Amino acid sequence: MNTVCKHPKVRVVAREDDVEFVECLDCGEVFDSNEFRDMAIEDTEDEEEETA
Repeated sequence: MNTVCKHPKVRVVAREDDVEFVECLDCGEVFDSNEFRDMAIEDTEDEEEETA
């Protein structure tokens, strides 16, 4: 079974204008840091729903 990486450790790999790109040190995926923030928000919302 494949588990989804939650990207617990990331590093900045590039900056362009006002966009920052980060790389997950665990799985190697590179993405816009705004996407990373969105993922964290979604995870928090999911956890809140589970406890409600």
